[in-house]
Amino acid sequence: MSSKQHKVRVGISVGDFNGIGPEIIMKALNDKSITDFFTPIIFASGKLFTYQKNIFKLQQTFNYINEVSEAQGGKINMVNLWKDNVNVELGKPTEESTKMAVDSLEAATAALLNNEIDVLVTAPINKDEMMKQGFAHAGHTGYLEEKAGKKGLMFLVTDDLKVAVSTHHIPVSQVASSISKESIKKQIKLLNQCLIEDFQIQKPKIAVLGLNPHAGDGGQIGREEIEIIQPAIAEIFDNGIMAFGPFPADSYFQPEKYRNYDAVLAMYHDQGLAPFKTLAYADGVNYTAGLPFIRTSPDHGVAYDIAGQNIADEQSFREAIFAAVKIFKNRSEYQTLMESRLKPKRAAADNGVDEDLPKDSAR
Repeated sequence: MSSKQHKVRVGISVGDFNGIGPEIIMKALNDKSITDFFTPIIFASGKLFTYQKNIFKLQQTFNYINEVSEAQGGKINMVNLWKDNVNVELGKPTEESTKMAVDSLEAATAALLNNEIDVLVTAPINKDEMMKQGFAHAGHTGYLEEKAGKKGLMFLVTDDLKVAVSTHHIPVSQVASSISKESIKKQIKLLNQCLIEDFQIQKPKIAVLGLNPHAGDGGQIGREEIEIIQPAIAEIFDNGIMAFGPFPADSYFQPEKYRNYDAVLAMYHDQGLAPFKTLAYADGVNYTAGLPFIRTSPDHGVAYDIAGQNIADEQSFREAIFAAVKIFKNRSEYQTLMESRLKPKRAAADNGVDEDLPKDSAR
């Protein structure tokens, strides 16, 4: 079956169920035709979702299964991880909701690594509460990097705005010491390859932001641009990657500027995510780029303040699902094309002999 015919198996982790995770999952899957496009597999609790779908007055049925292999096309499948009753306290994290967020993520990731699902879409988690209970990472990205055994790149995407960040969840006081010429070069290369393989952009143009106000003002407001960022861009450009900058962050995100580039690499979390969420909040998707598997999520958090009020907007979560499906198909198509490339044979100019044959056979 070709990648275009394959119905992608979308694994979904539940996040913190006292936030808006279950609500946006169910709303995003509420269209009866949704399973024509992919096969959803939620890692959660049947009793939890039955309770919450009644709150939101949703008419959904789930195919409850014990193993991922039992999932069926045309149905909303749920791996029933917890058989006991669930104590729901909408609007605040609890030890139980935090533990289930971890369990769901670990079960879904295991299925991803075992090729039982094709992509992973994660509902929002409470990072602080998870770390208090022993989770070793400040978010999904670090956890998935550990499982993949390689560094990824936090990449926020819409159709016309794509923002990656060089440093992830670290204090602002550590940002300057955490960037280096080599790390920026690796990130630009990774971003370039991601745009080619996952978004089918043949010759990407990548903008890179400066770290300091006004991109350092020629060294008057910091020298990281002169000593680190600009040399990295220059070396990458000389190697054939279309990277430009560093640009001042305060003026880059004007529409007539950012639309001239296929993606931007910001130096730290809020430098990239604050303008992204302002410009593209409802449609934004968080994609962990550069890993051997595909993971997306909505670009918002657990939203305890509106949990249970039936007003959470599922658009970003729906976009995360369809982005994961599209990236999977793009990447599969790219890999197929690379595997089937014709390798030209070297032939002798004067006698047509195939020079790849052993010398004694060319007679």
